Amino acid sequence: MISCTHSVAFAGIDVLKISIEVQITNGLPSFTIVGLGDKAIAESRERVRAALHAIGLSLPANHITVNLAPADVLKEGTHYDLPIAIALMGAMGILEPESIFNYIMMGELGLDGTIRPVSGILPASVAATGYDMGFVCPQEQGPEALWSGNNAIVAPHNLLELMNHLKGVQSLPAPSPVSPENAETSALLDMKDIKGQESAKRAMEIAAVGGHNVLMMGPPGSGKSMLAARLPTILPPLSTLEMLEVSKIHSVAGLLKDGQLVTTRPFRAPHYNASTPAMVGGGLKAKPGEISLAHRGVLFLDELPEFSRQTLEALRQPLETGEVSVARANSHITYPARFQFVAAMNPCRCGYLGVPGHECARAPRCAAEYQSKISGPLLDRIDIQIEVPLINPWQLGQLQGGEDSATILARVLKAREFQGDRFKNMPISTNAEADGRVLEQVACLTDEARQQLIHVAEQLHLSGRGFHRMIRVARTIADMDQSDEILKVHMDEALSFRKSCAKGEF
Repeated sequence: MISCTHSVAFAGIDVLKISIEVQITNGLPSFTIVGLGDKAIAESRERVRAALHAIGLSLPANHITVNLAPADVLKEGTHYDLPIAIALMGAMGILEPESIFNYIMMGELGLDGTIRPVSGILPASVAATGYDMGFVCPQEQGPEALWSGNNAIVAPHNLLELMNHLKGVQSLPAPSPVSPENAETSALLDMKDIKGQESAKRAMEIAAVGGHNVLMMGPPGSGKSMLAARLPTILPPLSTLEMLEVSKIHSVAGLLKDGQLVTTRPFRAPHYNASTPAMVGGGLKAKPGEISLAHRGVLFLDELPEFSRQTLEALRQPLETGEVSVARANSHITYPARFQFVAAMNPCRCGYLGVPGHECARAPRCAAEYQSKISGPLLDRIDIQIEVPLINPWQLGQLQGGEDSATILARVLKAREFQGDRFKNMPISTNAEADGRVLEQVACLTDEARQQLIHVAEQLHLSGRGFHRMIRVARTIADMDQSDEILKVHMDEALSFRKSCAKGEF
């Protein structure tokens, strides 16, 4: 007799249903797992054996074969322990095969029979809902699974509880939902903390409205990191679908805690020694990288030239497409990566080029060498490039804090609403995502604005990509003024964000 239950395999955040088949036949005692499993699955034999022993069961002295189907799909992870143990109980006659067939199960088994948390619960539960199947997961992760809307979730603490529940001798209570309003949140930063830098704040507001990428250049202590850290406070809140989308990625990465969804826009700020797989995804189990964990949020790279050239160049494709493909020998995995790229850098290695009272002994060669670490194609993908000068201490002592984040956010939401009306029948939500034919439809440049754009584009030798990115920024500025047309004043401001950091003046 063959007993069968189900689990899942992950390809990014996509889920594939896996059948766990167990057959017990006459022959020399053995326990074999087939179906292209990794080392963790091979070791599950001992965990399953010990967990069964902990609840008073012993494996029969027969030939036991476990098949993970389809057999040509690579399976990774310890979450197959639980379905293997349950399917084995079905083959041993302890559980009725019909009682376990219509479930997707995930969980790592401890030697004492406890069911331990695993990653990927949320997307797996969503998949179970789509298959119209029940879902079994560790007790700690029951609230996380509930966000899928599945009404048949079982969250046992140990193997014995699950066995009794499936036999009908014990009824496990449904997991308790966790309200996102009750989640503990850290104190929010606020734009009013930043004194001065009104031009830079204006640039960040434009970036928040249109979803544009930003590069800030200035000496140490000028406020670049403070500006970047406060950008999420003026971004619109995540929609319900965006929360679910972002939470799926964090679930696969094992970062969801206490059954909470990600309710605020992510802000990821990796150190410059981060490797390319850590940034774009990959590694042993092709986990999502920083750019995917920043999906629908902000990726901030401080000290941009200090990152390796290979890592920075790997960002070029995701910045254009909004997704990243991780190529492996036996599969290709795609993760979403629609993030706002914010970067900061010094003008030279010492950091004080052009600052009164400081001298760079190797200027201008020091600046040229330092800035040349950022390739032209990467710079071309950054819409807004601004200088953030150092504030005089006398001014710093006298300046009052500016507008708070709530006031700026109100303007951002108003402009987003104006922008959203234009894209309501399109699969995009911000001007930064508009491309090609869509950009031609929504641009609406006046003759003066168009002539100004062409004139400056010739002076700065803008590429076709840079040309269109200036139109997107100008379109955002026009949206902030509730204008259907892009006027010359809008184009002038958009072009100023390129002029100040043009090559040779950066």
